[in-house]
Amino acid sequence: MDGLHTLTGVAPAGGSEPQGKDRIRGVAEEFEAVFLHQMLAAMRQGVSEDNPLGGPDSPFGSMLLSEQAKLISKAGGVGVADHVLQELLKLQEAGS
Repeated sequence: MDGLHTLTGVAPAGGSEPQGKDRIRGVAEEFEAVFLHQMLAAMRQGVSEDNPLGGPDSPFGSMLLSEQAKLISKAGGVGVADHVLQELLKLQEAGS
């Protein structure tokens, strides 16, 4: 498998198209979740350690940010996943 197919776990043309697109969408949503986690972490930099949710470096605070980012992404996110999905599909078409 080439780089894109290894990244997404999707085999080149000939496989189940809807399942492949769903898997690529999942990868795009994961990418957006990582992006959102970084954005949310930057927003919490000023939060003190005595906050009930913990400071930005506390293990609970980090887990909370990860889950919030995943939920935001799955709920439609900020549009990053849609653009990543389009680019991944273009790369897949060009590689097949």
